[in-house]
Amino acid sequence: MPEAKAAPQLLILAEPLLREGLIRLLEPQHRIATQPEQLQGRLGLVIWSCSADLPLANLQGELEQLQERWQPAPILLLLPGQTPYTSEDLLRLPCDGVLQQAEPEEIPATVATLLSGGRVFELRPLSASLPEPEPIGFGQWLLRSGLSQIQAEQERCRFWLEQNPGGLSRLFLLGRLNELAAARRLLLWLWGPLCMALAEASPPAAPPQSTHFAITLRQRTAEGVWHAIQGRLTAAIDAGVTNQSGQLLALEGLTAVHRRDLLLALISQLDLLVIRLRHEHLRGEALEERWLQQQPELRRLSLRAMAGDYVQLPQQGGLLPVAESLSSACQLSGFDPDLPAALPMLAALVQAQPLLVDGRLLAPDEPQALLHLERLISNWLIRSAELISAEVLSCCCSWPELRRYLLRPDLLATRNLERLRNQLNSQQRWGSLFERPVQLYESRRLLYSFTDGAITPLLLTEPRDQELRQLSWSQQLITLSLEARDALAPQVQSFVSRLGDLVVVVLTQVIGRAIGLIGRGILQGLGRSVGRG
Repeated sequence: MPEAKAAPQLLILAEPLLREGLIRLLEPQHRIATQPEQLQGRLGLVIWSCSADLPLANLQGELEQLQERWQPAPILLLLPGQTPYTSEDLLRLPCDGVLQQAEPEEIPATVATLLSGGRVFELRPLSASLPEPEPIGFGQWLLRSGLSQIQAEQERCRFWLEQNPGGLSRLFLLGRLNELAAARRLLLWLWGPLCMALAEASPPAAPPQSTHFAITLRQRTAEGVWHAIQGRLTAAIDAGVTNQSGQLLALEGLTAVHRRDLLLALISQLDLLVIRLRHEHLRGEALEERWLQQQPELRRLSLRAMAGDYVQLPQQGGLLPVAESLSSACQLSGFDPDLPAALPMLAALVQAQPLLVDGRLLAPDEPQALLHLERLISNWLIRSAELISAEVLSCCCSWPELRRYLLRPDLLATRNLERLRNQLNSQQRWGSLFERPVQLYESRRLLYSFTDGAITPLLLTEPRDQELRQLSWSQQLITLSLEARDALAPQVQSFVSRLGDLVVVVLTQVIGRAIGLIGRGILQGLGRSVGRG
């Protein structure tokens, strides 16, 4: 009898057939009520199975009413696979858990997580509903056509790269990918602002989301949020990391095993640093300053973990420890200017403070805030690994045996390694001299994230006026040229429009009438000649 009283009570709101199935899954461990009149004592959880034909506004209203009536009991929403809602809409719903097309064995585990104070979101849409195509102008059609052709060619090159070609074939494919990435950036820079000026461009389409999307949050605390993000990032890295960012990365020079070890070591060191910052009870600028002070040491420890503390390689007739040699030779105190401010991320991970996402202040345990935190941590992770990998490539130039241990087989040749370093340096100079001023002027920030086991780019729009004022005079000339182009675009549009009107008038009123008069004179002349005959 005491066990029955201690068992949590659940309220199931569903159709009769589904309700009976849920009762069979949950009844041995929980007390079940199918009507509000059957409730006895405090309610532990509300399970609502919703049909797919309910409009989104009505769905949100029903969930808000359930929250008001049964507060503080959490709400679990069950949805079928075919729904008119997008993943973004489902993540914004005011409920504690969403299961779309749930498996029977997942429901008891989800109920246990919600009863313990966690959150669960499992989205498995059968098919995404596509919006009706909107009419577009000629300029937007050209832009989309060019981007689609470049994307198709990139996918074809990546397919052949997955076949592991050797020798010149691999170099040709990598060079072709670099050319396509440069062509895409040039196309966006030349044609994109013109389409905006001519009012033909529509908002860019959101990147396709993965079919299965899952978030499981055991606790709604800073520790629970960090553990959820850490688990998702670890799973993404263990599945294998490929580069689909459109940029050449120094991380690609490492072998797949060392690439994975470096990323996992960075996550492990970040976990220790977050725990240390929680114990120090720092806030505001002191917290961010402490974070910046610990970055070189964090990178150094990650580098030693990746290289192996007990690995020794021959050099100049003797054996040298790899970890200690790399740690002393690498300069790991550099700073990446494209990294966003670390204070919002740290405040959410250390103190569970709210996070500003898409103009809304959200708690860290909200799904959208958690995904934004994951993007920020992924970006820090990839950029830190990139800085370490660049230093490793530099050290491998003077230590041939180190290439066999850390780098890809095709980089054993000195020419290939130097070519890769030169390409990375050229890309960095081009980015700092041209691409970064453009991104600052357009208030965009390039983030790297893990999507289905691949490193993908993500442009985040945020004010960057303070960074814009710190540019050198040569970089400010780039922003001035962009401002001049934006200012002249309406005048060019007006000139082209008036020139077109003038051409129409000339063709119809002048040339057309002249041709008509000439034709009429010819016909009159022919008529007179026929009459005389």
